[in-house]
Amino acid sequence: MRATTAYRRLRREVHDVLEVAGDAHPMGRVVNGFIIILIFLNAIAFAADTVPELAGRYRWEFAAFNAFSVIVFTVEYALRIWSAVEIPMLSRLPRWQARLRYAMRPMMIIDLLAFLPWYLHWLYPLDLRLLRVFRLFRLLMLVRYSPALQTLGRVVTDEYRALLGALLVILILLLFASSGMYLIERHMQPDKFGSIPQAAWWALATLTTVGYGDVVPVTPLGKMLGGVVMLLGVGMIALPVAIIATGFSQESTRHQFVVTWGMIARVPLFGSMDYSEIAEITKVLYTRTFMPGVPIVRASDAGDAMFIIASGEAVVEISPGQHALLKEGDFFGEMALLEHRRHKHDVVAKTRCRVYVLDSMSLARLERRHPEIMQQIRKMAEARVLANEPTRRQGRKRKASTTS
Repeated sequence: MRATTAYRRLRREVHDVLEVAGDAHPMGRVVNGFIIILIFLNAIAFAADTVPELAGRYRWEFAAFNAFSVIVFTVEYALRIWSAVEIPMLSRLPRWQARLRYAMRPMMIIDLLAFLPWYLHWLYPLDLRLLRVFRLFRLLMLVRYSPALQTLGRVVTDEYRALLGALLVILILLLFASSGMYLIERHMQPDKFGSIPQAAWWALATLTTVGYGDVVPVTPLGKMLGGVVMLLGVGMIALPVAIIATGFSQESTRHQFVVTWGMIARVPLFGSMDYSEIAEITKVLYTRTFMPGVPIVRASDAGDAMFIIASGEAVVEISPGQHALLKEGDFFGEMALLEHRRHKHDVVAKTRCRVYVLDSMSLARLERRHPEIMQQIRKMAEARVLANEPTRRQGRKRKASTTS
């Protein structure tokens, strides 16, 4: 029994280090920093290995470093697969199914491609140039450790319809520009504008405002068309940039932080919810930061929000001389919010404290859109009150006996 408990504790710690990191485990930042540095060093080694002089002089050093990197990435991949059953959304599945579903995630496939070809070339002779190309996948592993790249991915996913529309407009303009230049310049420059595909090179260089100058119109009408295409290109090429910039702004306003699935799903109030329900909750949360000694809520304040400790510690002043410590993952204020009453206790930040906030307006919006989620929140909150009732009764009896 003790061996099983220790095994599970170890697996949970591995999950916290690799998946949650941050403040969840003291080794999280160290391991993440080591992996990031190793990825950058692999990029430098990849570039240096293409220099004939360096490749010849340090051949064995490059090979040894590559083998070391492959071993590290393999161990990391294996540990992620092993600890995947600790992810709340997958914990209810059979272990083999949870691990298989986790392995099919895009980031895990990228992780696999980063080291798998190295093993395959020992079983089947592969072109070394192909292996070098696959080493570039190691750079894509940085997406896992970069909130900015993750935000960019969400923006592209959310705005893909607008981006596809902008791309379609650019392709149409490219076709019109190359066709017009073909009709105007084909007799004067048959070697450069003799066909629409040949003219498309000039149109692409002009629309992107690069203007290599290797192909230029020579007729007056061709120059006029070229000027129009230049002006249109300035606006058309800037359109996808504007779409992505707007998406970044909306993402920053809507999500002042990147909500980690592990943190939200591990809150007891939300622990029994499925993937889609937690997704809806994360959309209405926002974050606030409190410095040490600053009250998060005061007794008699209106219960217009509930709070979840994302990092740091806070103290609940239950009564004079009696306090309770709140740590990462703990939550409070849910009953005051649900019952539309005032808070009964002061809650003060003990350390620098970052909290997720679900306010009354967001709660009302969530209740209108997903009443089933609200029913589950109320059910969990009431169960928590009933579970805490014996403790409260003991506290009252102890206080009464002390008074008497």
